[in-house]
Amino acid sequence: MAAKNKSNEIRIARMYDAPVHAIWDAWTDPKQVAKWWGPRGFTLTTHSKDLKPGGHWNYTMHGPDGVDYPNKTHYFEVDKHAKLVYDHGGNDEQAPLFRVTVLFSDIKGKTKMEMSMTLPTPEAAEETRKFIKKAGGNATWDRLAEYLEKESSGKENFVINRTFDAPLELMFEMWTSPKHFSQWLPPTGFTMQFIRSDIRLGGSSFYCMTGNSNVKMYGRAEYIKIHKADCLVYTQQFCDENEKVSRHSMSPTWPETMLTTDIDGRGTGADSRDRDLGTIWSHNA
Repeated sequence: MAAKNKSNEIRIARMYDAPVHAIWDAWTDPKQVAKWWGPRGFTLTTHSKDLKPGGHWNYTMHGPDGVDYPNKTHYFEVDKHAKLVYDHGGNDEQAPLFRVTVLFSDIKGKTKMEMSMTLPTPEAAEETRKFIKKAGGNATWDRLAEYLEKESSGKENFVINRTFDAPLELMFEMWTSPKHFSQWLPPTGFTMQFIRSDIRLGGSSFYCMTGNSNVKMYGRAEYIKIHKADCLVYTQQFCDENEKVSRHSMSPTWPETMLTTDIDGRGTGADSRDRDLGTIWSHNA
Protein backbone atom coordinates (compact mmCIF):
# COMPACT_ATOMS: atom_id res chain seq x y z
CA MET A 1 0.00 0.00 0.00
CA ALA A 2 1.33 3.44 -0.90
CA ALA A 3 2.09 5.75 2.00
CA LYS A 4 -0.26 8.68 2.46
CA ASN A 5 1.08 12.07 1.53
CA LYS A 6 1.67 14.28 4.54
CA SER A 7 -0.58 17.32 4.62
CA ASN A 8 0.38 20.90 5.35
CA GLU A 9 -3.08 21.44 6.85
CA ILE A 10 -4.48 20.82 10.31
CA ARG A 11 -8.22 20.24 10.27
CA ILE A 12 -10.69 20.48 13.14
CA ALA A 13 -14.43 19.91 12.98
CA ARG A 14 -16.97 20.21 15.78
CA MET A 15 -20.73 20.02 16.16
CA TYR A 16 -22.29 22.49 18.61
CA ASP A 17 -25.80 22.33 20.00
CA ALA A 18 -26.47 25.98 19.21
CA PRO A 19 -27.69 27.94 16.16
CA VAL A 20 -25.22 29.41 13.69
CA HIS A 21 -25.87 33.00 14.75
CA ALA A 22 -24.94 32.14 18.37
CA ILE A 23 -21.68 30.51 17.27
CA TRP A 24 -20.88 33.46 15.02
CA ASP A 25 -21.50 35.96 17.80
CA ALA A 26 -19.37 33.93 20.22
CA TRP A 27 -16.54 34.07 17.68
CA THR A 28 -16.80 37.72 16.69
CA ASP A 29 -18.04 39.66 19.75
CA PRO A 30 -14.95 40.64 21.84
CA LYS A 31 -16.92 40.39 25.09
CA GLN A 32 -18.02 36.85 24.30
CA VAL A 33 -14.79 35.55 22.81
CA ALA A 34 -12.93 36.64 25.97
CA LYS A 35 -14.91 34.02 27.89
CA TRP A 36 -13.67 31.00 25.96
CA TRP A 37 -10.79 31.75 23.58
CA GLY A 38 -7.53 29.91 24.27
CA PRO A 39 -6.40 26.92 26.36
CA ARG A 40 -7.74 26.44 29.87
CA GLY A 41 -6.23 28.91 32.30
CA PHE A 42 -5.67 31.61 29.67
CA THR A 43 -7.45 34.97 29.60
CA LEU A 44 -7.75 37.48 26.80
CA THR A 45 -7.76 41.26 26.36
CA THR A 46 -9.01 42.78 23.11
CA HIS A 47 -7.41 46.15 22.26
CA SER A 48 -9.24 46.74 18.97
CA LYS A 49 -11.28 44.81 16.43
CA ASP A 50 -12.36 45.70 12.89
CA LEU A 51 -14.27 42.68 11.56
CA LYS A 52 -14.09 43.14 7.80
CA PRO A 53 -11.81 42.12 4.92
CA GLY A 54 -8.57 44.01 5.47
CA GLY A 55 -9.46 44.66 9.12
CA HIS A 56 -7.53 43.55 12.20
CA TRP A 57 -8.19 42.04 15.59
CA ASN A 58 -5.52 43.22 18.01
CA TYR A 59 -5.48 41.25 21.28
CA THR A 60 -3.24 39.81 23.98
CA MET A 61 -3.53 36.34 25.46
CA HIS A 62 -2.44 36.09 29.10
CA GLY A 63 -0.98 32.74 30.14
CA PRO A 64 -1.57 31.26 33.60
CA ASP A 65 2.19 31.64 34.21
CA GLY A 66 1.96 35.41 33.68
CA VAL A 67 3.42 35.41 30.16
CA ASP A 68 1.63 37.64 27.62
CA TYR A 69 1.20 36.68 23.96
CA PRO A 70 0.40 39.64 21.67
CA ASN A 71 -1.59 38.77 18.54
CA LYS A 72 -2.71 40.73 15.51
CA THR A 73 -5.16 38.88 13.28
CA HIS A 74 -5.59 40.07 9.69
CA TYR A 75 -8.96 39.26 8.07
CA PHE A 76 -9.16 38.30 4.39
CA GLU A 77 -12.79 37.09 4.17
CA VAL A 78 -15.74 37.82 6.45
CA ASP A 79 -18.99 36.19 5.31
CA LYS A 80 -21.45 36.70 8.18
CA HIS A 81 -22.73 33.45 9.73
CA ALA A 82 -20.82 31.41 7.13
CA LYS A 83 -17.08 31.94 6.76
CA LEU A 84 -13.95 33.55 8.20
CA VAL A 85 -10.49 33.57 6.62
CA TYR A 86 -7.61 35.16 8.52
CA ASP A 87 -3.92 34.94 9.41
CA HIS A 88 -3.07 33.77 12.91
CA GLY A 89 -0.11 34.02 15.24
CA GLY A 90 1.39 37.26 13.98
CA ASN A 91 1.88 40.65 15.57
CA ASP A 92 3.78 43.87 14.84
CA GLU A 93 7.10 42.07 15.35
CA GLN A 94 6.31 38.58 14.06
CA ALA A 95 4.94 37.18 10.80
CA PRO A 96 1.75 35.08 10.97
CA LEU A 97 2.19 31.37 11.64
CA PHE A 98 -0.61 30.06 9.42
CA ARG A 99 -3.75 30.88 7.43
CA VAL A 100 -7.09 29.88 9.01
CA THR A 101 -10.35 29.15 7.23
CA VAL A 102 -13.47 28.57 9.36
CA LEU A 103 -16.80 27.45 7.91
CA PHE A 104 -20.09 27.53 9.85
CA SER A 105 -23.09 25.56 8.62
CA ASP A 106 -26.55 24.83 10.00
CA ILE A 107 -27.37 21.16 10.64
CA LYS A 108 -31.00 20.95 11.81
CA GLY A 109 -30.61 23.84 14.24
CA LYS A 110 -27.13 22.84 15.38
CA THR A 111 -23.88 24.23 13.99
CA LYS A 112 -21.07 22.39 12.29
CA MET A 113 -17.77 24.24 12.58
CA GLU A 114 -15.03 23.21 10.16
CA MET A 115 -11.61 24.78 10.54
CA SER A 116 -8.44 24.35 8.50
CA MET A 117 -5.04 25.78 9.39
CA THR A 118 -2.69 25.94 6.41
CA LEU A 119 1.05 25.99 7.03
CA PRO A 120 3.98 26.34 4.61
CA THR A 121 5.05 22.67 4.78
CA PRO A 122 3.86 19.31 6.16
CA GLU A 123 6.76 19.46 8.63
CA ALA A 124 5.58 22.84 9.92
CA ALA A 125 2.06 21.43 10.28
CA GLU A 126 3.36 18.49 12.31
CA GLU A 127 5.36 20.74 14.63
CA THR A 128 2.35 23.03 15.09
CA ARG A 129 0.14 20.04 15.82
CA LYS A 130 2.55 18.96 18.56
CA PHE A 131 2.69 22.50 19.98
CA ILE A 132 -1.12 22.77 20.08
CA LYS A 133 -1.35 19.44 21.89
CA LYS A 134 1.31 20.38 24.44
CA ALA A 135 -0.27 23.78 25.10
CA GLY A 136 -3.75 22.30 25.48
CA GLY A 137 -4.99 24.30 22.51
CA ASN A 138 -7.71 21.80 21.59
CA ALA A 139 -9.45 22.64 24.87
CA THR A 140 -10.35 25.98 23.26
CA TRP A 141 -13.17 24.25 21.38
CA ASP A 142 -14.29 22.45 24.54
CA ARG A 143 -14.44 25.83 26.27
CA LEU A 144 -16.63 27.17 23.46
CA ALA A 145 -19.09 24.31 24.02
CA GLU A 146 -19.10 25.03 27.75
CA TYR A 147 -19.67 28.74 27.18
CA LEU A 148 -22.57 28.11 24.80
CA GLU A 149 -24.24 25.71 27.22
CA LYS A 150 -23.95 28.13 30.12
CA GLU A 151 -25.36 30.98 28.04
CA SER A 152 -28.35 28.94 26.88
CA SER A 153 -29.23 26.97 30.02
CA GLY A 154 -27.19 28.40 32.89
CA LYS A 155 -25.64 24.95 33.46
CA GLU A 156 -21.95 24.48 34.17
CA ASN A 157 -20.61 21.81 31.80
CA PHE A 158 -17.13 20.39 31.51
CA VAL A 159 -16.57 19.13 27.97
CA ILE A 160 -13.80 16.85 26.74
CA ASN A 161 -13.56 16.03 23.04
CA ARG A 162 -10.95 13.56 21.85
CA THR A 163 -10.33 11.46 18.73
CA PHE A 164 -8.73 8.04 18.91
CA ASP A 165 -7.40 5.92 16.06
CA ALA A 166 -9.53 2.93 17.05
CA PRO A 167 -12.90 1.39 16.08
CA LEU A 168 -15.96 2.64 17.94
CA GLU A 169 -16.62 -0.85 19.35
CA LEU A 170 -13.14 -0.99 20.88
CA MET A 171 -13.58 2.46 22.44
CA PHE A 172 -16.87 1.34 23.99
CA GLU A 173 -15.11 -1.70 25.47
CA MET A 174 -12.41 0.55 26.96
CA TRP A 175 -15.18 2.39 28.85
CA THR A 176 -17.27 -0.61 29.92
CA SER A 177 -14.79 -3.43 30.62
CA PRO A 178 -13.34 -3.15 34.16
CA LYS A 179 -10.06 -4.78 33.11
CA HIS A 180 -9.49 -1.98 30.59
CA PHE A 181 -11.21 0.89 32.39
CA SER A 182 -9.08 0.42 35.51
CA GLN A 183 -5.85 0.72 33.50
CA TRP A 184 -6.36 4.22 32.12
CA LEU A 185 -8.90 6.12 34.24
CA PRO A 186 -6.94 6.68 37.50
CA PRO A 187 -4.74 9.77 37.85
CA THR A 188 -1.01 9.30 37.37
CA GLY A 189 0.42 7.44 40.34
CA PHE A 190 -2.88 5.78 41.27
CA THR A 191 -4.16 2.26 40.70
CA MET A 192 -7.84 1.30 40.44
CA GLN A 193 -9.68 -1.80 41.62
CA PHE A 194 -13.36 -2.59 41.07
CA ILE A 195 -15.10 -3.87 44.19
CA ARG A 196 -18.35 -4.30 42.27
CA SER A 197 -18.89 -4.07 38.54
CA ASP A 198 -22.39 -4.27 37.07
CA ILE A 199 -22.13 -2.10 33.98
CA ARG A 200 -25.59 -2.37 32.45
CA LEU A 201 -28.75 -0.30 32.27
CA GLY A 202 -29.86 0.16 35.88
CA GLY A 203 -26.63 -1.36 37.19
CA SER A 204 -23.88 0.23 39.26
CA SER A 205 -20.19 -0.05 40.03
CA PHE A 206 -18.11 0.56 43.15
CA TYR A 207 -14.35 1.02 43.02
CA CYS A 208 -11.29 2.12 44.94
CA MET A 209 -8.33 4.16 43.68
CA THR A 210 -5.09 3.89 45.68
CA GLY A 211 -2.24 6.40 45.38
CA ASN A 212 1.10 7.08 46.94
CA SER A 213 1.31 6.84 50.76
CA ASN A 214 -1.75 4.52 50.61
CA VAL A 215 -4.14 7.39 49.86
CA LYS A 216 -7.48 5.79 49.03
CA MET A 217 -10.46 7.27 47.23
CA TYR A 218 -13.69 5.35 46.73
CA GLY A 219 -16.23 6.03 44.03
CA ARG A 220 -19.48 4.72 42.65
CA ALA A 221 -21.37 5.01 39.37
CA GLU A 222 -24.95 4.29 38.32
CA TYR A 223 -25.75 3.62 34.66
CA ILE A 224 -28.71 5.48 33.21
CA LYS A 225 -28.43 4.75 29.50
CA ILE A 226 -26.33 2.27 27.56
CA HIS A 227 -26.45 1.58 23.86
CA LYS A 228 -23.61 -0.69 22.79
CA ALA A 229 -20.82 1.05 20.91
CA ASP A 230 -22.22 4.57 20.78
CA CYS A 231 -23.90 5.66 24.01
CA LEU A 232 -23.04 5.61 27.71
CA VAL A 233 -24.70 7.85 30.32
CA TYR A 234 -24.00 7.53 34.03
CA THR A 235 -23.78 9.42 37.31
CA GLN A 236 -20.56 9.37 39.32
CA GLN A 237 -19.95 10.14 42.99
CA PHE A 238 -17.11 9.95 45.48
CA CYS A 239 -17.98 7.93 48.58
CA ASP A 240 -16.46 6.11 51.54
CA GLU A 241 -15.76 2.39 51.88
CA ASN A 242 -19.44 1.84 52.79
CA GLU A 243 -20.66 3.70 49.67
CA LYS A 244 -21.84 6.70 51.68
CA VAL A 245 -21.62 9.69 49.34
CA SER A 246 -18.82 12.13 50.20
CA ARG A 247 -16.78 14.90 48.62
CA HIS A 248 -13.51 14.62 46.72
CA SER A 249 -10.86 14.30 49.45
CA MET A 250 -8.44 16.59 47.61
CA SER A 251 -10.95 19.08 46.18
CA PRO A 252 -13.76 20.11 48.53
CA THR A 253 -15.50 22.17 45.81
CA TRP A 254 -15.79 19.14 43.51
CA PRO A 255 -19.49 18.46 42.66
CA GLU A 256 -21.16 15.81 44.78
CA THR A 257 -22.71 14.18 41.72
CA MET A 258 -21.61 14.38 38.09
CA LEU A 259 -23.67 13.28 35.11
CA THR A 260 -21.45 12.02 32.30
CA THR A 261 -22.93 11.91 28.82
CA ASP A 262 -21.39 10.89 25.54
CA ILE A 263 -22.13 12.67 22.26
CA ASP A 264 -21.28 10.59 19.20
CA GLY A 265 -19.59 12.60 16.48
CA ARG A 266 -19.46 9.96 13.73
CA GLY A 267 -21.73 11.92 11.45
CA THR A 268 -19.36 14.86 11.15
CA GLY A 269 -16.38 13.38 9.38
CA ALA A 270 -14.49 11.54 12.12
CA ASP A 271 -12.67 9.38 9.55
CA SER A 272 -9.96 11.98 8.93
CA ARG A 273 -6.89 11.61 11.15
CA ASP A 274 -6.52 15.40 11.35
CA ARG A 275 -10.02 15.97 12.64
CA ASP A 276 -10.53 16.68 16.31
CA LEU A 277 -13.74 14.69 16.48
CA GLY A 278 -15.20 11.53 17.92
CA THR A 279 -16.89 11.08 21.26
CA ILE A 280 -17.40 14.10 23.48
CA TRP A 281 -17.65 13.29 27.18
CA SER A 282 -19.68 16.02 28.78
CA HIS A 283 -19.67 16.35 32.58
CA ASN A 284 -22.50 18.16 34.33
CA ALA A 285 -22.40 19.12 37.97
